[in-house]
Amino acid sequence: MENKDVLAAPANQKTYSVMFLCTENSARSLIAEALLNTAGAGRFRAFSAGSAPAGEVNPFTLEQIRLIGYAPEYLRSKSWSEYSTPGAPEMDFVITVCNTAGGEVPPRWPGQPVTANWDFRDPAATRGSDREIRSEYSATCREIRARVEIFRNLPTDALDEMALQRKIARIAGVMN
Repeated sequence: MENKDVLAAPANQKTYSVMFLCTENSARSLIAEALLNTAGAGRFRAFSAGSAPAGEVNPFTLEQIRLIGYAPEYLRSKSWSEYSTPGAPEMDFVITVCNTAGGEVPPRWPGQPVTANWDFRDPAATRGSDREIRSEYSATCREIRARVEIFRNLPTDALDEMALQRKIARIAGVMN
């Protein structure tokens, strides 16, 4: 379920678990997972899933993830139901990265995670040459990276849950 490249948090620092959701879990949510696990410096442990998983990771997604420096062999397209069972990691944050998943009724997550919707256009829906598709993936990856960087730099230890909820939801507005 987790990437072996994720850094451990210092002993005195909480590691926050973050779920990125998208319907098919083949592109955006996996890119967000890889970016946060890479940039999170042990402060975050990211996961991704979908309501109707494609069953495979898009090859252009794998290219982007390799460019990030993340080990793509740990990623797979999976259902969000895997994370609502006993023994599943308890999420602190659940962030949808597409409006379709944002409008669906997800399973009950263990704990009471803070939720937000960061809608990104779907690079997997791009039609055209490989060059055009790669360009769309690169642009989407840059947008996701920008929001992940803002998120990972939030002073979570100094904020209460309501203030954090508002800040996370506003991150999407920063990029629009």
